[in-house]
Amino acid sequence: MSFPSDEMDDIINDFIAEASEGLEALDQKFVELEKNPGDTGLLNDIFRSIHTIKGAAGFLGFQQMVEVTHVTEDVLNKLRKGEMAVDAAIMDAILESVDLIKVILNNIRERNGRSEDTSGVISSLSGILSGNKADVQAAPAERPVQTTATADTREAEAKVAEPVPETEANIAESAPAAEAAEAPKASTVAEKVVEIPRPEAKTPEAKQQKEETGPKEKEKELSIRVDIDRLDMVLNLAGELVLSRNRLMRLGSKLSETAVEEDLVSHVDEAIAQLDLVTTDLQLAVMKMRMQPIAKVFNKFPRMVRDLARQNNKEVELVISGEETELDKTVIEELGDPLVHLIRNALDHGMETPEERVAAGKPRCGTVSLSAYQEGRNIIVSVAEDGRGMNPAHIKKSAVEKGLLTEDEAAKLSNKDALNLIFIPGFSTAKKVSNISGRGVGMDVVKTNITRINGAIDIDSEVGKGTRITFSLPLTLAIIQALTVNAGGEVYGIPLSTVIENIRVTDNDIKTVDGKEVIRIRDRVYPVVRLGALVSGNVSSYKSEWKYIVLIGIGEKRFGILVDRLHGQEEIVMKSMGEYLKGTEGIAGACITGDGNVILILDLAGLLQAAQRSYAF
Repeated sequence: MSFPSDEMDDIINDFIAEASEGLEALDQKFVELEKNPGDTGLLNDIFRSIHTIKGAAGFLGFQQMVEVTHVTEDVLNKLRKGEMAVDAAIMDAILESVDLIKVILNNIRERNGRSEDTSGVISSLSGILSGNKADVQAAPAERPVQTTATADTREAEAKVAEPVPETEANIAESAPAAEAAEAPKASTVAEKVVEIPRPEAKTPEAKQQKEETGPKEKEKELSIRVDIDRLDMVLNLAGELVLSRNRLMRLGSKLSETAVEEDLVSHVDEAIAQLDLVTTDLQLAVMKMRMQPIAKVFNKFPRMVRDLARQNNKEVELVISGEETELDKTVIEELGDPLVHLIRNALDHGMETPEERVAAGKPRCGTVSLSAYQEGRNIIVSVAEDGRGMNPAHIKKSAVEKGLLTEDEAAKLSNKDALNLIFIPGFSTAKKVSNISGRGVGMDVVKTNITRINGAIDIDSEVGKGTRITFSLPLTLAIIQALTVNAGGEVYGIPLSTVIENIRVTDNDIKTVDGKEVIRIRDRVYPVVRLGALVSGNVSSYKSEWKYIVLIGIGEKRFGILVDRLHGQEEIVMKSMGEYLKGTEGIAGACITGDGNVILILDLAGLLQAAQRSYAF
């Protein structure tokens, strides 16, 4: 059976998306299985996931994936039947096969025509099935990639291959009849286009179960895949509606001050209130469409911690909480790399060996905690471990040795500021470079990614007790809350996610130290940037005894922005200025306020860089 090429592309893309989701969830399930090898329900769940991928791959003609998933399925079937017990060697072989399945899936996604060497993985799994553990231990650790084209990707683009026939005998061998009836019919992707025949279950119980579950399976299809570009378009339209709502509300308030009939004003106010209600609900609904649970990122770490701990001969338990917390898709995409670097550093630098932990009076098994929760309009994500902790004195010494600071500058740093030195590009305290960390690029990546999404970083560490690194992230980057301020005769918007607090001050509160303006707030000294002078070069002509410091947090940096007045808080939709202000440092975009004026939205990360050059802090 053949399909038009565009329909074939849709089927393959759906398969890739569903297989990717299934494989992401498998890593965490395998780690749980290693801790609870007798969990039959978990084994059945893993078995069904692999069986679904195999069936869909067979339907689409991806033979290499079928071969690997088939032998993996056979091993899982023996495990769930109790014919074998889960041990480290078996788990390593299964995880290697899952890694290979991911590589094959990536080849399908890229349509690069590559053929992977599957012999090592298949040999390992076959050795497990035959009871020959020597084959498992002799399996190669790495698989060379061959670049010869295969029929897998070429034929799938032109036609759908016939599924690999399954006889009653091999179905009985790979799964009981009842579960064969319960398992997906090759793939939910395939069901959308053509019904794939399968052998009927012979037992009355299985037949009854099929009749009962069949209709319900279709009722559960309550989701639909939508292209992200379409979601962005709807979000942009919702943003335009928010701007119109804000404008109408401002005009409505002015209308009541005119000589218009009270009855007309009442009706207009009622209509605006209804529009406000519907617009707010629509805005929240559209934003939720882009939200994804942070579990999408968290789920990869149980497997990573397990592998790194074994590689370093350490005993580590990963504790995850708040994985149901939702974030905008854009924020989630920027969060993955920073968390990878923090987890790797925690395992390599932070966590001691079991012997060192026992000698220090700690449990042999260390704990790495990964958590997320919502706090107002921000999401708080933290990585904590109960390892060695960071010594500020050692960090200062390393920074001086690398020429990043002078001894005098290091001596003036507080312990808190010393900890933030780890974010300087090229900084590392590692005595040797490993394949995990020590090259001095990891924490710089953390800072760059978090700064890009207007997030803040905080470090808390105690020698011998452990380290906690916390991110404060905006809930969404689309429709944001902004603080509008006046400086140098102009109005600017500051993303509220970067604002820590506002403080009313006088000129006498601002001091000069070594030629730099600073302000002391609750026993901590912060650099001060005069916004008017930095952005427009204008010296403020606003005459008032009081001015305002907006305390800003960007990445690990904290500094104060001196402004003339605070206008208030407003919901805005930031628009790019395109070629007009392309490359302008310190400007993120523009927005239309409720009174119809266009104001510039500040890019605090760019502003910080400009301030560091001008103010040398």
